[in-house]
Amino acid sequence: MKLMIIGSMTFAKEMVEIKKKLEQLGHSVMMPCDTEFHVENETVIDNLEEDFKHLTENDILRKCFNLVAQSDAILVLNKPKYSISGYIGTSTLMETGLAYYLGKKIFILHDVPSSDECRWAHEIKVMQPAIINEDFSLVK
Repeated sequence: MKLMIIGSMTFAKEMVEIKKKLEQLGHSVMMPCDTEFHVENETVIDNLEEDFKHLTENDILRKCFNLVAQSDAILVLNKPKYSISGYIGTSTLMETGLAYYLGKKIFILHDVPSSDECRWAHEIKVMQPAIINEDFSLVK
C-alpha cells in the first residue's frame, strides 16, 4: 500500500522511524516533503515567523496535499502535545479532510480525545478512521 504519514512536525523524528517500520511490512511510504528539514531544524516549528517563511517559500501545504492525493491511505501521527493526548494540528486536520474527500483510507496512530476536550475530534470521528494503537500490522 502507498501510505502518506502526516502529523505535527514536532513528531518529525518519529515519522522517520515509523516510515522504516512500515517499509519493513512492505508498504511504500511518503512523508511531508520537509520532514528532514524539521529533524535537522527542530526550533523552526515553534518559531512562527521562521515556520511561515519556510512554508510559503517552499509551497509546503500544496506539496503535502499532492502527496496525500498520490497515496492509497494516510497514517496520522497523533501523539501527545500541548497536554492533549492524540493531538492533531490544523495542517494535519486539513490533510485528513482532503484524504477523506478523496476516498483514501485513514489510519490514526492513537485514539483521539473527546469532542468536549477538542472540538476537531468530532470531525475526525465523523471520518471513521481506523485507530491502530501503534499496531502497524493493522495497516492494510
